[in-house]
Order: sequence, then C-alpha cells, then structure tokens
Amino acid sequence: MMAYIAMLRGINVGRGKMVKMERLRASFAALGFGEVRTYVQSGNVVFQSERKSELTRTIEAKIQRDFGFTVPVLIKTSKELAQIVRDNPLLRVKGIDVSKLHVTFLSNAPPKTAAKVLEDLTTTGERFRILNREIYLYCPDGYGISKLTNTTIEKKFSLVATTRNWRTVNALLEMAGASA
Repeated sequence: MMAYIAMLRGINVGRGKMVKMERLRASFAALGFGEVRTYVQSGNVVFQSERKSELTRTIEAKIQRDFGFTVPVLIKTSKELAQIVRDNPLLRVKGIDVSKLHVTFLSNAPPKTAAKVLEDLTTTGERFRILNREIYLYCPDGYGISKLTNTTIEKKFSLVATTRNWRTVNALLEMAGASA
C-alpha cells in the first residue's frame, strides 16, 4: 500500500465548512483507506491505499456526500512530499527563519508568467520560489498579512491552492513514514 497525504482546502477556517476530524477519519476509512490519521484541525489526512487513480475525485465526492459541501482536495504521495521537502530552495538562503516558511500546493503547474505576477504582490522581505506545482514562501512578517494567499493565487492562475506552514509539511511527511 502507498502512503498518501490529502490536503483539504478551506475547512475549519471562519464559520463555514466545519469538519470534525473524527468524522473526517471515518469518511476516509469508509472509502477503504488504511491507517487514516489527521493532523491539526485544518484538513490534513495521511492514509494508505492500494488505489492510485481517481483518489482526488473519490475523496471530494465523499466529502460532498458526508458533509454537504464541496472541498477541493490536493493529494501527494509520501515520496512526492519528501521530494518537496528536499527541494525547498529557501532553506539554502542565509537568514531564513524556518518558522516563517510555507509551501503553497497547486492543483497544476502555474503559468510561465507566475513569478512576475507574484513578484508584484510581495512585500518587503518576502521571498518565493516556484518549483513544479509548489510555491515555497517566506513571509517574515507572517503569512496572515501576506498578499500571497491561496485566494489570490487561485484567482491569478485559475488553479486550486492550499498552503501549509513548514512545520506542518514536515509533520505530515513524518506521519506518512517518509524521510527527506
């Protein structure tokens, strides 16, 4: 069985789309997934499956049925997440505080103009690097005040985006049993 990490976009933030992790784990288990575990309340699920195709659509449909709303889901294998952690170019930049690092996961590769678009949105001290379907972010003043939000990225590039802080990315990797 392969280890997967599902990242749900936009649950348990604000007043909408509230999901108890116990119910979310039960939904994943009902799909036949093994070793289902969640991390924090913001929609991070680590699970095992023999299935390789249609996972995203299957999970999104199950959430719609069980919770009554649509939630975009982005999935990575444990190997993919390990590669994302290894490839973080911002870790090699002197003076980077890892507690201010984030990774924005995208549903597809961004357009070739993405770097220019994002550059125009950065504030003093912010840095980003785009590799494949991820945007590595450094927000020294905090992600909460950055203009490089999921919503902005989704609107600019017509993609689904969900961001995790560096601690969460590494915790998910550890939970999935992989190492960078």
